[in-house]
Amino acid sequence: MNDKAHSRPADAIELAIFASRITAVCEEMGASLAQAAFSPNIRDRLDYSCAVFDAQGRLCAQAAHIPVHLGSMAYAMADIVAARDWAPGQMIALNDPYLGGTHLPDVTLIAPLFVGEQLVAFVANRAHHADIGADSPGSMPLSSSLDEEGLVITPVALVDNDRIDESVLGGWLEHLRNPPIARGDFSAQIAANRVGLKRLSALIGEGEAADVHAFRERLREYNDYARELAASALRELPNGRYTFTDVLDDDGQGNRDLAIACRIDIDDGRIAVDFDGSAQQTAGNVNCPLSVTAAGALYVFRCLMPEQVPACAGAFEDIQISAPEGSLLNARHPRAVAAGNVETSQRVVDAVLGALAHAIDDRIPAASHGSMNNVALGSHGADTAWDYYETMGGGLGAGPNRAGASGVQAHMTNTLNTPVEVLERHFPLRMRRYALRRDSGGTGAHRGGDGLIREIEFLAEASYTVLAERRRHAPWARAGGGDGAPGENRLDSDTLAPKCTGVANAGQRLMIISAGGGGYGVSS
Repeated sequence: MNDKAHSRPADAIELAIFASRITAVCEEMGASLAQAAFSPNIRDRLDYSCAVFDAQGRLCAQAAHIPVHLGSMAYAMADIVAARDWAPGQMIALNDPYLGGTHLPDVTLIAPLFVGEQLVAFVANRAHHADIGADSPGSMPLSSSLDEEGLVITPVALVDNDRIDESVLGGWLEHLRNPPIARGDFSAQIAANRVGLKRLSALIGEGEAADVHAFRERLREYNDYARELAASALRELPNGRYTFTDVLDDDGQGNRDLAIACRIDIDDGRIAVDFDGSAQQTAGNVNCPLSVTAAGALYVFRCLMPEQVPACAGAFEDIQISAPEGSLLNARHPRAVAAGNVETSQRVVDAVLGALAHAIDDRIPAASHGSMNNVALGSHGADTAWDYYETMGGGLGAGPNRAGASGVQAHMTNTLNTPVEVLERHFPLRMRRYALRRDSGGTGAHRGGDGLIREIEFLAEASYTVLAERRRHAPWARAGGGDGAPGENRLDSDTLAPKCTGVANAGQRLMIISAGGGGYGVSS
């Protein structure tokens, strides 16, 4: 990137090329992480995300990975960057939800890029570790405090002077049940960031050819371009105040029907989303840090923008997110948050969509299955310790012009399933049934998508935890359609609560039945 090439403002084609190049950095980071990871959760399910940020922590680019990871990183990164002095050769790790994380299994690794002595940018990746040291296998417990959820990592240098700090990593591994697997996954995250630094350096230029000024100017133009495109889309939304309230089934600790209240004010493309009126923080683990709440809201508005809008900070400058401190959606330390990231974020999306339906009725679909259907299994046996974590899809809500897709992940997650062959090779489990849940989508002119059925037989005694939603409250329909069928959890013939934990004996079967999507319109 030389001065001559950037002596004039970039046009839309040049900016689109730049967007593709910087996004490709994130995509290559993700490919490296998946190829190098040891655990099925990262290697096979692709439960990770990668992004590039500027020197102030503003989002520059992200791969099409997991919305709840990326939105929360983008929201919290500026504070993380400002809180410390950075040096070349560092990588800072964290998972503390109240210091820029989401929930404890998601460990973030951030690396600064220096050109000479100038801090120019950051690369970061976030990966879900199936074991982060909770007493409950799978590290997604039915918790009531943060300490019960595992190892809390406040921002610390895992890599310094380009070398892994073994005192840091070794201290973590002492808390984990399978240190070789964990070490492999952390090493894969380090390798992914090194790939990102190398590719980003090549984009800026290396040695005497490096042109930091040109790169910063291009980022400024790029963000201005994104803001213009986003503003054009947001100005199409009619001015006014729009509200909607949805509910969570429960918090796993006996508290039911927890409100998620959303108020959206639109004024010539400027958006204010306020969650005042939502339930107070609760005893269970469905609480959220504000960064997770923001991720859900920003995701919806990103979906309303044209595909060519770059996924960078400029695209979101006209959107403000707020929630009362001490509420379910802006909880205080040390409230438990394991399910807030995976379940409450989904209901935030539903609440924002429900409010926007009053503004743009012809663009908003019915509710999707509304849960990541989290299953954590494992054993603490001294010689046979293992941890398995899975999320599962369901039915998408139908829209004005389409039926809902069946058996897919929705909204805030974007992972694959664990292949049956991988599950049965690595764990004492057998997949007895994996099928679409026929006719579970809501009726209507356009039917909602069908949910899934996944039945797992235990081949040895093991613990299980299920964190799921839309078991008591069905995914809602729109425009006169029928609601989707609620989901179910079963152990053999016994119906389980939406959020539950226990021990299964060899031969018992756990069945997760996900919800169907809501239907749209009146059937003819």
